[in-house]
Amino acid sequence: MIELRHLRTLVALKESGSLAGAAKKRFVTQSALSHQIKELETRINSSIFVRKSKPLSFTQEGTRLLNLAEEILPKVIETESDLKQGLNEEDNQLGVGIECHSCFRWLMPVMEEFRARFPQANLDLSSRHLFDSLNALEMGELDVVLTSDPVPGQSLAYQHLFDFEVKLVVANDHPLAQQEYVTPRQLEKQTIISYPVPLSRLDLYRHFLEPAGIEAGEQLSCDLTMMLLQRIACKDGIAALPTWSISESHGLNLTALKLGPEGLKRPLFGAYRKDGSNALLAQKWLELVAVEGMAKQHKLN
Repeated sequence: MIELRHLRTLVALKESGSLAGAAKKRFVTQSALSHQIKELETRINSSIFVRKSKPLSFTQEGTRLLNLAEEILPKVIETESDLKQGLNEEDNQLGVGIECHSCFRWLMPVMEEFRARFPQANLDLSSRHLFDSLNALEMGELDVVLTSDPVPGQSLAYQHLFDFEVKLVVANDHPLAQQEYVTPRQLEKQTIISYPVPLSRLDLYRHFLEPAGIEAGEQLSCDLTMMLLQRIACKDGIAALPTWSISESHGLNLTALKLGPEGLKRPLFGAYRKDGSNALLAQKWLELVAVEGMAKQHKLN
């Protein structure tokens, strides 16, 4: 494999015109430089320059490598400089949109870790765009979106973070509480309590009831997870929630059931603009989300 040190040596040879001069430029002994050149020539099975030529003359193979060096090394130097300088003002803004109301709580440690690693970055976590967040991302109003429903497009990249399970939550004395799992038919016309999201966007409806042709019952909305869980405990209705939300039901008489014999699993993706100036920063954020999310799932399982 051709390495950067080989390319730097070729440039030094061209600039100095001799082995001695190149060794001086590379801060190595002439013997060490000769060994490096021999190593490179062995790898490409060809000589790099004509021996005893004055001024030093490159072979055809050597010239090709020199052209490669003069093309690549400036880019390497520029990238190293950018990385050492860190993020500029244009790149350090990161607006994160979330389509899941219950994600905020477990994302707090991720935010703290991210800010510790990238203190110059300005992270804004928001759910104000709700289910229009992918459009807001394309329009530049957001930089990253956490979603379970990716939309194909040329401008957005999707990074799979992890899968999570959605379970039905009922009161302990609900008629379904003793079931190992529930079927769509058992939930026909049951009152559904949810976050303020249209019924058509609920996982329970889209991926469980609707495919089975089952009609949903009345929908009641609730902004806060704890209040939603309390209403379920009071038998105002049922709800389908990610397992991390159910873990907040401390002290409440609730039962979580599988939706179907295999359970209802949903993916979580991180979306960002492919050509965004802060795409690299977005990827760093998503890496932390994936690690925290998978750790959370492991604990819950």
